[in-house]
Amino acid sequence: MPKLPLLTAREISKVLKKLGFVFKRQEGSHMFFEHADGRTTVVPNHAGEEIDTGLLNKIIKHDLKISREEFLRYL
Repeated sequence: MPKLPLLTAREISKVLKKLGFVFKRQEGSHMFFEHADGRTTVVPNHAGEEIDTGLLNKIIKHDLKISREEFLRYL
């Protein structure tokens, strides 16, 4: 299994848009995204900070419901 890179919230949001997710709103430092099929995810947006691989893995597996390999193809 390939290792996940450290990504910023901006980089993750670009991948989400490629996957068909739409930015819905932001509350504080959290960006909310929604897909037409009902899937949703929240990405913390802290300036200059990268998202930890554990949280990124949770977003990919539970929220996006795709494999790591598929996610990495969209980078």
